[in-house]
Amino acid sequence: MSGHRVAVVPGDGTGPEVIAEAVKVLKAAADVFGFSMEYGDLDLSGERYLRTGQTLTAGDLDFLQQHDAILFGAIGHPEVKPGILEQEVLLRLRRELDQYINLRPVKLHQGVVSPLAGVTAEDVDFVVVRENSEGLYSGEGEFTAKGSAFEVAVQKSVNTRFGVERCVRYAFELASSRPGRHLTLCGKTNVLTYAWDLWQRVFDEVSSDYPDVTTAYAHVDAACLWMVEDPARFDVIVTDNMFGDIITDLGAAIQGGLGIASGANLNPSGVSMFEPIGGTAPGFEGTGKINPLAAIGAAAMMLDFLGERAASQAIESAVGQVAGSLPSLRAGEMGSTTTEVGDRVAHLVSKEEPAEATR
Repeated sequence: MSGHRVAVVPGDGTGPEVIAEAVKVLKAAADVFGFSMEYGDLDLSGERYLRTGQTLTAGDLDFLQQHDAILFGAIGHPEVKPGILEQEVLLRLRRELDQYINLRPVKLHQGVVSPLAGVTAEDVDFVVVRENSEGLYSGEGEFTAKGSAFEVAVQKSVNTRFGVERCVRYAFELASSRPGRHLTLCGKTNVLTYAWDLWQRVFDEVSSDYPDVTTAYAHVDAACLWMVEDPARFDVIVTDNMFGDIITDLGAAIQGGLGIASGANLNPSGVSMFEPIGGTAPGFEGTGKINPLAAIGAAAMMLDFLGERAASQAIESAVGQVAGSLPSLRAGEMGSTTTEVGDRVAHLVSKEEPAEATR
């Protein structure tokens, strides 16, 4: 029996509620598919910061590095100044654990209504590979004459060949494993002529190692247009940190909303982190109205990363079935409580036949 150690970080707001449902489903999958999971809880939250002044400590990092993966809820608190938790917890986690890939599947499940007229599940099934450690999120920049009428603020986009190439190569590997075998580079080569000159050159060079993958280029504004007009044209998209942050939220809307959107911060050879994308959902904490499917989907992505692919597929299938049966994926409009939705997914997973899982 294989075993895995998972660090669980519930966080703030509705994070603990949706993570509880994800763990419930993970336990059901472990029972059916014959693997063990050991869970270690860690408080990384705005509440802790307000109590202690601590964000991410050396002890926290040591704890996380003793686990195989991290299941993360959400972080954010109305009494904490914007930027503190994002910079000192989320972005630091990505840098310290070298989680250089942000992976966001965009998939419309059968029965889920997209806001795009006439779009069906067959039209929406692509993945965005976002560089996760450089670009405008590197924290480089400066003020000149701050607070004066002549103030200048400079935010630098830092892109290294090493960082770009490993992201692009990951995207080509992913594209080569999918039926479509197509990869789109999404950038802005006509205006951002330093960073995107590097990205384009690296993309072209790496493409020669993957003759089975067809390629395309799209300016980010055109990519947004095509994601709305013709999402079926995309299979895998690779892009930088900022553009990836923006287009993946558009992708979440296309697939039915943040209630179904899951993501991963990957170190392919290290400790990776899996999370729902919807954040803390202020106002819904404690109401039982938040949708846990994104957190459960993140758990499925985590199992795939850990090598439990049959269990991962079973959870994804169950998530799709439940999502397609709900009147809405929006919080408060599901027609079921948070716990009831989690129970339905766990029940479907528990009905899986172990023999099917090992074929």
